[in-house]
Amino acid sequence: MSLTALSFTLLFVIGTMLISIWQKLGLEKDIAIGTIRSAVQLLAVGYVLQFIFQAEHMAFVILIIIFMIGVASFNAAKRGKGLPGLVWRIAVAISASELMMMGILLGLHIIDATPQYIIPISGMTIGSAMVVSGLFINQFKHEVQQNKGEIETLLSLGATAQQAMQTVRARAVKFSMIPTIDGMKTVGLVQLPGMMTGMIIAGANPVIAVRYQILIVFSFTSSAAITSILLSVLIYRLFFTAGLRLQLPGAGKY
Repeated sequence: MSLTALSFTLLFVIGTMLISIWQKLGLEKDIAIGTIRSAVQLLAVGYVLQFIFQAEHMAFVILIIIFMIGVASFNAAKRGKGLPGLVWRIAVAISASELMMMGILLGLHIIDATPQYIIPISGMTIGSAMVVSGLFINQFKHEVQQNKGEIETLLSLGATAQQAMQTVRARAVKFSMIPTIDGMKTVGLVQLPGMMTGMIIAGANPVIAVRYQILIVFSFTSSAAITSILLSVLIYRLFFTAGLRLQLPGAGKY
C-alpha cells in the first residue's frame, strides 16, 4: 500500500468527525487525538520491530514483551482505582499466562523461536489479557458492591475471606470471559480475525492462514482464562481489612 493510498483512509476519520459535529456528540476531539496517537504509535512500533527483526537478539524481544506487559497492566489497573498494589498483581497474572503460553508454543516447537513469531503472538495475547483484566476488575468491584450484605453475612457465620468471595469471584471470571467465548463461537462465521485476514491479503494460502488463526484463538482463550482466574486469587484480599472486615475501594492510588 502506497503512502498516497494510506492517506486517503483519513477520509473515514474526517467523515466520522463531521458526523459527530453534525449530531453534536462531542467525539471529534477524542477521535482526532486517537487518530494521531494510533498513527504515531504504530509507525514508531514499525521502526522498532524492523530494528529488532534485523538484530535477531532475544534480549530485545524480552524487553519489548516486558514493556507490553507494563503498559497493559497500568491500563487495566485504571479500572480499579483505590485498590493498592493492583498494577503488580495484574502484571503477575499477565506474565504468568504469557510464560505458560510461550513455554508451550516454543517448547513443543509449534512456532519458531524468532522475533517475527514471538513478538506478534505475544502482543496479541497480552492485549487480550489486558482486556480481560479490565473487565474482571470492573465486574468484581460491581459484584462486591451488589453483594455486600451476603458477603458480610457469610463472614459473620465464620466463613473465610476466600469462602465469602467465592461466588463473587466466579461471577466476575465468567463475565470477563464472555467476549472471548463469544468470539470463539462466531469466529469464521461472523468475523474473519486480523491475523488470518492479514495473511490472506499478503498472499498466504487460506488454509495455512486458518491454522495460524486457530493457534491464536486457542492461545487467547487459555491466556484469558488463566489471567482472570489468577487475578481473582490475587485481588480479593484487597477488599478486606486486616481484621477481615469488608471494605469497598475508595478514591486513591492503585
